[in-house]
Amino acid sequence: MSELSYLEKLLEGVEVEWVRLGNVARIKNGKDHKSLGEGNFPVYGSGGIMRYADTYAYDKPSVLIPRKGSLGNLFFVDAPFWTVDTIFYTIIDETQIRPKYFYYFLTTAGLGNMNQAGGVPSQTQSVLNEIKIPIPCPNNPEKSLAIQSEIVRILDKFTALTAELTAELTARKKQYNYYRDQLLSFEEGNRGSYLEKLLDGVEVEWIRLGNVARIKNGKDHKSLGEGNVPVYGSGGIMRYADTYAYDKASVLIPRKGSLGNLFFVDAPFWTVDTIFYTIIDETQIRPKYFYYFLTTAGLGNMNQAGGVPSQTQSVLNEIKIPIPCPNNPEKSLAIQTEIIRILDKFDTLTHSISEGLPREIELRQKQYEYYRDLLFSFLKHETTVVN
Repeated sequence: MSELSYLEKLLEGVEVEWVRLGNVARIKNGKDHKSLGEGNFPVYGSGGIMRYADTYAYDKPSVLIPRKGSLGNLFFVDAPFWTVDTIFYTIIDETQIRPKYFYYFLTTAGLGNMNQAGGVPSQTQSVLNEIKIPIPCPNNPEKSLAIQSEIVRILDKFTALTAELTAELTARKKQYNYYRDQLLSFEEGNRGSYLEKLLDGVEVEWIRLGNVARIKNGKDHKSLGEGNVPVYGSGGIMRYADTYAYDKASVLIPRKGSLGNLFFVDAPFWTVDTIFYTIIDETQIRPKYFYYFLTTAGLGNMNQAGGVPSQTQSVLNEIKIPIPCPNNPEKSLAIQTEIIRILDKFDTLTHSISEGLPREIELRQKQYEYYRDLLFSFLKHETTVVN
C-alpha cells in the first residue's frame, strides 16, 4: 500500500475542524539581543541565524514567523533559541497539534503574500491569529495527533532527501573549487601532482590577456526586435532578441555591477553596455580554458571606481594568463583541453540545472511541495470552522 493510499484510509470519514491559529498557539514577540553574551544558542532574525548567544528565550519546539522582511521565510526550531524583534516565535499547544505539522501547514498558507504595511513587508499577530488550521478528528486527540504524525513522517522523508542532496552539492562544490584551483595553479611549487604529470616538464608562459583576446564593449539593445538570441547584462540574460553581436565562443566579463559574475557562451548572443564580450584567439587558447582561469583571477575584487563596482579594459588586458607549452600550439591546446575535460565534469555535477545535483534538488523540492499540498488537501474535504 502506498503512503498516500494509507493516509487516505487513515483520514477516511474523520471530521476536520478548521481552528483559528490563536486557539492552538500563542504568538510571542522577539527581543533585543545586543546585551546577550556569546554562547551556543542561535539568535534568529527574519533572515535566519544572526549569531549565537549565552541564553535562550524558549526551549520547546516552535515555528518562527517573520514580522518584518521575508514574511514567508518560516523556521521550525526544536532546540533552545532566541528571537529578535523582526520575528515572532510560537508557544504551541501540543495537546492539540504537532509542532512540525503546524510548521508544514503554515508553509502552504501564503504568509509571504500577507503584507500588512507599505514599505518593508510587515506582519501582525492579529492577522496571524485568525489563520485557520485544519485539525483532523479534534474530538479524539490521540487519533488526531496520530494522523498529524503520519503527515509529518511522510513530509520529513522528502525534506530529508532534499537536505541530503543539498549537503552533497555543497561538498561537490568544494571539491570542484579544489580541483579547479589545483589544475589552474601554474606557479612553480604550487602545482598539483596531476597538473605536474600533465605538463611533464613543459614550459609555462604567462601572457597578458590582451595578447590572447580582444575585449569588446556591449551595445544598447532597445532597438532590437524579439527573437531567440540571448541578450546579456552583468546579471545574466535580460531578454531575447532577433539579432546577435557575436556568434563564436566567448567569455563575458561584467563592466559594471557584479564584476566576478562571468559567463561562458558558445552560441550567438548580444551584450549590453554593462558587460564586455571577448574575441578569443583560438590558435593560442581554448575559450573554455580562458573562462575557467578567469574564474580564479579574483575579478570580483578588481573594482576600479567608487560607488557601483566598475571594471576597465586597460586593467583586464594586463591580467596574466598561463599558457602551457606556448611554442608547440598543438600540445598546448591538448593540455588545455584535458584541463577543460576534468573541470567540465565537476561543473556539470555542481552547477547544471539540466543534468547535475541542482536539477535533482529542484525536482525533489517540487515533489515535496506536490505531496505536501496533496496531503493537506485531504483535510479540505471537511470545512467545519471553529472560531
